[in-house]
Amino acid sequence: MASGLAESKVARLTVEVHGFVARISLHNPPLNVIDIAMMDDLVRALSEVEARSDVSVIMLSGEGKGFSAGVDVAAHTADEVEEMLSKFHAAVRVLVASRKVTIAGVHGHCLGGGAELAIVCDMVYTTTSAQWGFPEIKLGCYPPVACAALAALVGQKRAAELILTGRTISGAEAAEIGLANRAVADEELADVVDRTIKELGALSLAALAVTKKAIYTWDAAHFDKGLARAEKSYFDELMKTTDAQEGIRAFLEKRPPNWTGK
Repeated sequence: MASGLAESKVARLTVEVHGFVARISLHNPPLNVIDIAMMDDLVRALSEVEARSDVSVIMLSGEGKGFSAGVDVAAHTADEVEEMLSKFHAAVRVLVASRKVTIAGVHGHCLGGGAELAIVCDMVYTTTSAQWGFPEIKLGCYPPVACAALAALVGQKRAAELILTGRTISGAEAAEIGLANRAVADEELADVVDRTIKELGALSLAALAVTKKAIYTWDAAHFDKGLARAEKSYFDELMKTTDAQEGIRAFLEKRPPNWTGK
């Protein structure tokens, strides 16, 4: 094993630390669905990396065919949804609060909770062919993190359109509207990310950490409040509707939902 390289593989992640960079890759074939086990692994891995003074950059990606197709739909059932949201948002909050510079490299599917993980990173690079979206509304649900954060990235009208229609957009459009910094050809993604990491490596770890905190001083307070309100509405209102329960059942049973408006 090369000097300065630490590598580990847990149930749902591959983690490599080389020099000042920690690379965390989602690993749950075939579409890197984020189940509760992965949420636990993410919190653990991110917390361990955060404690390392020699690491200044966290690179988040997905193995195989895509970044992530989102949170496990089966975990949206009434008996699991509270644990699921709590654990997923714990992972998001650790990522948001990180003093490291966070970068997401996106290819293939980047949907729902997968897209939420990507958008809370400091920088995002995507392939033009990647598929982005927040399709939760098609299940009678909504994406709480996107509800709290998306308008600040793409504007209120675009955020409303993406969340309320659940439509899928390309990586090219994602970059155009501000979900990503840049869209590149599939074969260029790794090089673009590595060039950015190299630029960051020439800078002061201490200065990067303090500067990042300063950038998000205003947004962080609003995000925390917005996510807390979105969570409360999800539990107290959304999950009590018949349609939310029907949407999840219909997806799991692979049939069209029968909405009642209740």
